[in-house]
Amino acid sequence: QVQLVESGGGLVQAGDSLRLSCAASGRTFSSYAMGWFRQAPGKEREFVAAISWSGGSTYLADSVKGRFTISRDNVKNTVYLQMNSLKPEDTAVYYCAARRTVVPARQVVSYDYWGQGTQVTVSS
Repeated sequence: QVQLVESGGGLVQAGDSLRLSCAASGRTFSSYAMGWFRQAPGKEREFVAAISWSGGSTYLADSVKGRFTISRDNVKNTVYLQMNSLKPEDTAVYYCAARRTVVPARQVVSYDYWGQGTQVTVSS
């Protein structure tokens, strides 16, 4: 069992940066692939970024390439989402997710554990 707690969300202006953190419980964090997803009001949850167990492989949604970076620290049991050049369309609740395998994935259904989410609001 893994428990995930996101933090770092907030209200920012367009062009600003935020770094989200996701702290995971459990001693097997390094064996899990991790992902970030987001859900805007009235929309389905969508893939943002994912990272393999070692951090050697990362995936990013096309909409955030060049602006967002995913990373992890297996000593601190934490995964990060660095978000730069934020846009109003990035406004959503951001969720951290863990997958019981070392290979990352882009699909919501591929993840086994979810955090409670953190709100990111970008004003124009």
